Amino acid sequence: MQITIYQGRKSPPISADITIVIDVIRAFTVAHYAFINGASCIFLAETTKQAFQLKEEKPDYLLAGEEDGLAIEGFDLDNSPYKVSKENLFRKTLIQKTTNGVRATLNCLQSKHLFVTGFTNARNTAEFIKKKLVDGRKKTIHIIASHPSGDDDLACAEYIKAILEDSNAVSSQKAIERIRHSHVADKFFDMENDAFASVDVDYCLRELHSDFVMKINKTCKIPMIERVYK
Repeated sequence: MQITIYQGRKSPPISADITIVIDVIRAFTVAHYAFINGASCIFLAETTKQAFQLKEEKPDYLLAGEEDGLAIEGFDLDNSPYKVSKENLFRKTLIQKTTNGVRATLNCLQSKHLFVTGFTNARNTAEFIKKKLVDGRKKTIHIIASHPSGDDDLACAEYIKAILEDSNAVSSQKAIERIRHSHVADKFFDMENDAFASVDVDYCLRELHSDFVMKINKTCKIPMIERVYK
């Protein structure tokens, strides 16, 4: 394996066999909880305008996401994993628009296999890829820490890299501590900032042993996240 970590939303200079896009706080943690609560698939909208256009075409679809971290007026769901975890999303289709994770994913569509994850599904994702797609074969793997400067996504990226390499370089506890103390998490612990709640960070830091990973289906007109069972 040749594994390279990139940070930010831009497309890597070269394509890879496998790409993992990370958004811990909070886009792909939200996506993970949405699937756990029954969502069937999640379309990725590049802009808020596109998200609303898709909603007009399919009124039953639910809009979820944020703009610069804040809830978007007119969206059905914001970007809170805690709130999404309380929703009954059985057989619901979501349209997700976020600042970092979604944008970074849409910039990596040239990758042969494209996965998304937060910390909650990081180990499952790494182990799935190692077993199903690598298994001794020579592969180039890109891990994208989608926040341009956040140590939360970078810590998760290094954790996934360690799992893929069968290394103990980054433990789950070390990754959790880095995520919790990242500057991205700071606003969630600011008692004077009502737009963010610390419970969201708690939900972002739970390793959940799901029976699926989240992979991008690039064959449809609008790329979407689907579950792939392990």
